[in-house]
Amino acid sequence: MVSVLRNVAIDCADAYELARFWSEVTGCPLDPEDGPGAPETQVMMEEGTVLYFNRVPEPKTVKNRIHLCLRPETSREEEVERLLGLGATLVADRREPGGAGWAVLADPEGNEFCVLRSESDRAGQHA
Repeated sequence: MVSVLRNVAIDCADAYELARFWSEVTGCPLDPEDGPGAPETQVMMEEGTVLYFNRVPEPKTVKNRIHLCLRPETSREEEVERLLGLGATLVADRREPGGAGWAVLADPEGNEFCVLRSESDRAGQHA
């Protein structure tokens, strides 16, 4: 017997607004039953896992121990620029001159996540 991952829970101050950000990041829809001011909001991922946002009273105070890693369909550089335009901030730049590495960003509430190289970035480096 095994356990199946159902959702990734993210504590936050504004569940709906943070879920809207992540809906834009992933291109996946919000749960149609959720709306502004909701204490809980979900982003319905294509493969069935849910990003679950839960309003909590305390603010984020330290680095995440678990974080999301994204592999973009476009280049890593284009995706980093797109996410910065959506309201993310650059936390640490781990990109290397030869193309390896990743960028560490934070969502509007300070939750860190990584943007990895895309498949085309990876193929180009090995060519």
